[in-house]
Amino acid sequence: MNNLLEIKNLSKTYHTKKEEIKAIDDLTLEIKQGEFVAIVGSSGCGKSTLLSILAGLEEKTKGEILFNKQDFTIGYMLQNDSLFDWLTILDNALLGLDIKGKKTKENIEYVKNLLKTYDLDNFKEKYPKELSGGMKQRVALIRTLAIHPDVLLLDEPFSALDYQTRLAVSDDVYKIIKKEKKTVIMVTHDLAEAISLADRVVVLSKRPCRIKKIYDIKLTNKSNPIENRKAKEFSTYYEKIWKDLDVFI
Repeated sequence: MNNLLEIKNLSKTYHTKKEEIKAIDDLTLEIKQGEFVAIVGSSGCGKSTLLSILAGLEEKTKGEILFNKQDFTIGYMLQNDSLFDWLTILDNALLGLDIKGKKTKENIEYVKNLLKTYDLDNFKEKYPKELSGGMKQRVALIRTLAIHPDVLLLDEPFSALDYQTRLAVSDDVYKIIKKEKKTVIMVTHDLAEAISLADRVVVLSKRPCRIKKIYDIKLTNKSNPIENRKAKEFSTYYEKIWKDLDVFI
């Protein structure tokens, strides 16, 4: 697989009146086409800052971010579904296209087909309050997919859900991502989630974050996230990654 995205010697420093705070220090990472990469690390280490820089929401201090494709598009799915209560499900799903001025007949049809494919067609004229938490997350993902992103950034996408719903929705989201053949960078605190979803797990050090270790996740009979948790290698990966985290330092 070719590299779709290259992060080279990335650093981020925040300046306040009293001090200088380095959030990211000399981070280098390559993301391949079609790859699902999970990023884990202790709280406050800089995981979400990295996603914000990739999304163009924050400026980097040093380093390079290379998108190896013309007209590169990034989709950013936040922790909460961020659906607007006064818009129908269809209008919520079309919102990204509205903002980007790409609400063409072809793209509208694409979104309608996504809603139909992922069992939301009967809800497209309803409002967010009429949907379950899991269904709203699917709508949020479809809204992100609507702009045809080359890379999907997922920032703790299931953290607002209860445990059982979280498992089911992570399964749904994984299937959608794989079917749509998307490249994903996901930040999560949940190691089990990272191992069950990702092709690679990147472990960051405490702040300022650097890459501490990268694990290629190779599970026997790898399939969907729920089944992947049953793989014989799962607990070994979990133990190794847990030990690498700077949780108690």
